[in-house]
Amino acid sequence: MGKYFGTDGIRGVVNDGLDANLAFRVGQAAAMVLAENTPNGKPLFTIGKDTRISGDMLEAAITAGLCSAGADVMLLGIIPTPAVAFITKDCEADAGIVISASHNPYEHNGIKIFSGEGFKLSDELELKIEALIDSEGNLPEKQYGEIGRVVGRGNEYIDRYVEHIVALSEGKIGRLKVMIDCSNGAATRTVNDIFGRFPIDLELIKDHPNGCNINADCGSTHIEALSRMVVAGGYDLGLAFDGDADRCLAVDETGALVDGDKIMAICGKAMAAEEKLSKNAIVATVMSNLGFHEFCGKNSIELCCANVGDRNVLEMMQARGYNLGGEQSGHTIFLDYATTGDGQLTAVRLLRTISLSGKKLSTLAAEIPTYPQVLKNVAIKGGNEVKKALIAEEALKNGVEKEKATMADRGRILVRPSGTEALIRVMVESKHSVLSDEVATRLTALIEGLASRY
Repeated sequence: MGKYFGTDGIRGVVNDGLDANLAFRVGQAAAMVLAENTPNGKPLFTIGKDTRISGDMLEAAITAGLCSAGADVMLLGIIPTPAVAFITKDCEADAGIVISASHNPYEHNGIKIFSGEGFKLSDELELKIEALIDSEGNLPEKQYGEIGRVVGRGNEYIDRYVEHIVALSEGKIGRLKVMIDCSNGAATRTVNDIFGRFPIDLELIKDHPNGCNINADCGSTHIEALSRMVVAGGYDLGLAFDGDADRCLAVDETGALVDGDKIMAICGKAMAAEEKLSKNAIVATVMSNLGFHEFCGKNSIELCCANVGDRNVLEMMQARGYNLGGEQSGHTIFLDYATTGDGQLTAVRLLRTISLSGKKLSTLAAEIPTYPQVLKNVAIKGGNEVKKALIAEEALKNGVEKEKATMADRGRILVRPSGTEALIRVMVESKHSVLSDEVATRLTALIEGLASRY
């Protein structure tokens, strides 16, 4: 992670670390870096945002920064993150910018940048942008006819994104009763246009954003209400997106969670049967449940684990030529169809798989065992540097090794800094829930004690 860019772009509380001045400078710096590889020196950027109240302010500041440095801008408005990636490539823009903090609360926001190919910007280019942001004095500005301008709203490209996602059903979604939680986020822009095309009995919830209710007790990080409503209403399943709709989780007809591991397992097994799973392999992360590993072994699927973060998953997929990967949290990448995780695409492919199987989602999910996994977060004051320092503490390393010895071969431990929030995350997994909870509690206390010194 750099000074500003984490695993998923720049994140922060608006006007407390992330403000219009920083956004303006990010726009200038991004335009200058991307202009280096643009034949006419005038790059085109797309910009999309989610429904946060701060989105307008940051959009205006980034646009001003881009234009002042000579870049043109296509404003897409409120739109899912993966749609920005798709449109950036489709309209042959030089880069795309998303203003979103994904699953975080509304007071947070973020800035992430896609390349012209629709992939997240490389570490090298992010570091170049960071260097310009931190350089002394004002960055150079264009004058006269070299100043950039807003060149359109991209409506035709948004329509093409919708058509692309609908086509991936291949006309094979059946008559299911489905509830979708839009998280009061960016999915509200496209969800009706996509899912209204299918022969499903569709009910939307949390689809009235007001700028301050994105992710508020809803969406993929707060799935409890959806679970209750699916059971009460007799739905076949429920689907939940996060604020920028790059994640999708599900609940079955009994209200049980079907997480990213299980979605990948269900879709991956179906793809293997259709001979469409590249090299019969799936890329997950070190957070993936041991039950997912068992399922893949039984079904002759190779399961490879990358470090946490969809960027790391994608890099392994590209390096090894795989076409399915993702995270337990709901980022699922179907690389044949998209360059990033796409919640709506995932939902369409899952609905297709369920329809073709003729089985209930609970039956499909039951094939993948789940072992007890305890997840705890420790809030950390300070930026990325503090998180790095804590992770490097010898006392923490020794504490983790001691707990691993306590667990022996009965489970595993993962302690890592969050790439998107001011947190250190602790994951303990074993077949014994009491043991997992005890170990996680001790490690959390250790980290809290170390953090109090900073």
